Amino acid sequence: MDRGFAVLIMAVVGGCIALQAPINAGLGRTTGSFAAATISFAVGTILLAGIVVVSGKAGGLANVTDVNWYYLLGGLLGAAYVFSALVLVSQIGAGAVAAATVTGQRTTSVILDRIGFLGLDRQPITASRFAGVALLLAGTYLVVR
Repeated sequence: MDRGFAVLIMAVVGGCIALQAPINAGLGRTTGSFAAATISFAVGTILLAGIVVVSGKAGGLANVTDVNWYYLLGGLLGAAYVFSALVLVSQIGAGAVAAATVTGQRTTSVILDRIGFLGLDRQPITASRFAGVALLLAGTYLVVR
């Protein structure tokens, strides 16, 4: 896949993530925060299960017992994000949730790349990467204040 197209897809999906917090917060006003997070994940799980079945890749689910336990933490991390964003969007706004999310993701990603965490290719912390993180921090500050 073309690298530029891949970035475009992720930018569109990132925009969808910005919608996720206010949508889930609206659901939470009706059902409660814990129930809303559960419903959100249930709907996503049903969609993904359908995709796995239609793609003919359902057999891969049997391999879950062969993975290291820490590879199963992705769902836990996703649930923590959804719940936190759902609760905090009403306190700090969608812009602040999105800005803080992206800043946290980028900062952590640069560190993970640097140390080669979980088999990632090691990437140096260059001046441009450092500047990118610094600008995100400044942008988050400006959005939140």
